Amino acid sequence: MPIRQSRRSTPRNIAGVGLIEVLIAVVILAFGMLGIAALQAASLRNSQSAMEHSQATVQTYAILDAMRANLAVARIGGYDLATMTCNAPDTGDLAANDLHNWITSLHSTLGDSACGQIACGSLACDIKVQWDDSRGTSANATDATNAATHTVETQTRL
Repeated sequence: MPIRQSRRSTPRNIAGVGLIEVLIAVVILAFGMLGIAALQAASLRNSQSAMEHSQATVQTYAILDAMRANLAVARIGGYDLATMTCNAPDTGDLAANDLHNWITSLHSTLGDSACGQIACGSLACDIKVQWDDSRGTSANATDATNAATHTVETQTRL
């Protein structure tokens, strides 16, 4: 009889160890799934940031095309915006209408924080687009206060 009692106590101890192993495996799996979810969220943020960067580049090309269509005015500085301009300028002649439409388009594609700057000489132009990129990670941030601002600069000849 004593042999039977010892056999019965052994399977009970082994069964308890299996349950603890399963619980530990579930906890490890839960942490792994949380890590995957965090990775997916970061990927979505950075994808949005990359799309905004592409849109900013497209917007610089759009104003360049408008300037090349009105080349005489562009070469004498009719499209120049001396500072970062966030509010759409008033409409008027063709250059003013183009600038108004450009800033409005920047706001519609990059958000209300988008600003633009144009500086042209007789042949070369420097176009900058700046916007708030606080949802993504900014690789070009120079300090912590400027981490959310991203700038795209296009330099070209007219």
